[in-house]
Amino acid sequence: MSDRAASMRVAEEEGVRVPETHALHSVDDLKKWVERMGLPTVLKANGTSGGDGVRVVRTMKEAELAFQALQAPPLIARALKRAVIDHNWSLVQPSLLRRRSVVNAQKFVDGCEGTSVVVCWEGAVLASLHFEVIQKRDAAGHATVVRFMENEEMSDAASRIARRLRLSGIHGLDFMLEADTRKPYMIEINPRVTQLCHLTLGLGHDVPAALLEALSGKTVAPSPKLTDHDTIALFPQEWIRDPQSSFLRSAYQDVPWQEPGLMEACVRSSRKQRGWHRPGKSMDAKQRSS
Repeated sequence: MSDRAASMRVAEEEGVRVPETHALHSVDDLKKWVERMGLPTVLKANGTSGGDGVRVVRTMKEAELAFQALQAPPLIARALKRAVIDHNWSLVQPSLLRRRSVVNAQKFVDGCEGTSVVVCWEGAVLASLHFEVIQKRDAAGHATVVRFMENEEMSDAASRIARRLRLSGIHGLDFMLEADTRKPYMIEINPRVTQLCHLTLGLGHDVPAALLEALSGKTVAPSPKLTDHDTIALFPQEWIRDPQSSFLRSAYQDVPWQEPGLMEACVRSSRKQRGWHRPGKSMDAKQRSS
């Protein structure tokens, strides 16, 4: 599933709505794609996550520069920083071997983003969560505020993918919700835990409980519903993005108040986070979210 074009072909074969996606091997391939599909278009590098390897380009010059940047091997300094600070070693080998990334072009879908978390076992979906992305860290970054929703087409797409790939474990699916029709287009399959999978939002929407039940073979009662608010501000992502965000007052704040050690670890994990944390601030925010 690290091959973005291949994963979209699988989805299309299963009847899932996807934007056309093709691997590009040269600038000539890129030019032919733009001539056929037009601009804007989306360029994505294989083996990346969190928006790091995604560019939305609106001119041919932007497209060529983005293609070259996405194809280039990771800088050694960046790979070392990711390994030492973030404990993520995925860039070290391609950086040392100077391995170029495969870049894919994907048809641009005008609309807002949607995202799903599913827990599967041997091809069956056991529990799921579907969200509309309301706010993001930046244009290509991860979500900081989401709105929980029911979406039959996203659920059906998840079931088709899980069955075809015989998935087990937790996976994330990303969508674009078309502006005019709200129809979901699947744009990515992520074979990993995502930042939303811990949210327990009612019957059929408790991912941890469903996974534990599958692994243990024992009945596991789902956790109480976390909130009746459909809009959720993620911690510490939205606090970092904008400490004055209106969502910190209007939305449910996903803050682990009962785990002060975890909160402190989040605060200590980066200089940027320490910038918004100060004594007394956590209690003020807790009072606003109650």
